[in-house]
Amino acid sequence: MIKISDQSYLVKGAIKTQADELLTEIDRIISSSPLRQMQTKRGHYVGAKMTNCGEWGWVSDKKGYRYSRLDPLTNQAWPAMPTMFKALAMELASSVGFDHFQPDVCLINQYIPKVGMGLHQDKDEHDLSQPIVSLSLGVPAIFQFGGFKRSDQVNYHLLEHGDVVIWGGIDRLRFHGIQPLKLGHHPQTGQTRYNLTFRDTGNIID
Repeated sequence: MIKISDQSYLVKGAIKTQADELLTEIDRIISSSPLRQMQTKRGHYVGAKMTNCGEWGWVSDKKGYRYSRLDPLTNQAWPAMPTMFKALAMELASSVGFDHFQPDVCLINQYIPKVGMGLHQDKDEHDLSQPIVSLSLGVPAIFQFGGFKRSDQVNYHLLEHGDVVIWGGIDRLRFHGIQPLKLGHHPQTGQTRYNLTFRDTGNIID
């Protein structure tokens, strides 16, 4: 385990043994709620294709960023979060001291060569006391982890197949992103990288 900030951790190879099952579940979720490129409120497309599973799904369009109970592409509820997804996220969070994590959404991002994710904060959740748990599968990527302003110094960390990053507490609103993916190949995912991001939205279901 590598401590990358006060309450932020990189755990190398933490989910390698579960990779096959995770990828099988990703394929199942995508078959119900396909990957898509979402738009920002300014009309730009987000680089990585994405979908969600869980009680909520993160969506972005010209109305802005928000969580939705329904997949706007299918107008159906998002696929249920697999039991092993939630159990694994809770176990990983607990391993670094976040003992009460109850994720209700998992964002699934698919990266291909030349696609990245600009520096941003995860701040659409109502309960910012809960951590972010981020799993990497497939082709390696460079994770950018900055400060509390976009202009703050950024540190760079190589994320490989099976690696996990967890951050929360005083680090919860740090800017972070992914550099554009370099051309590569992984035996299980080809030229693709998948990222699973677990969050507790803090939303209450009526």
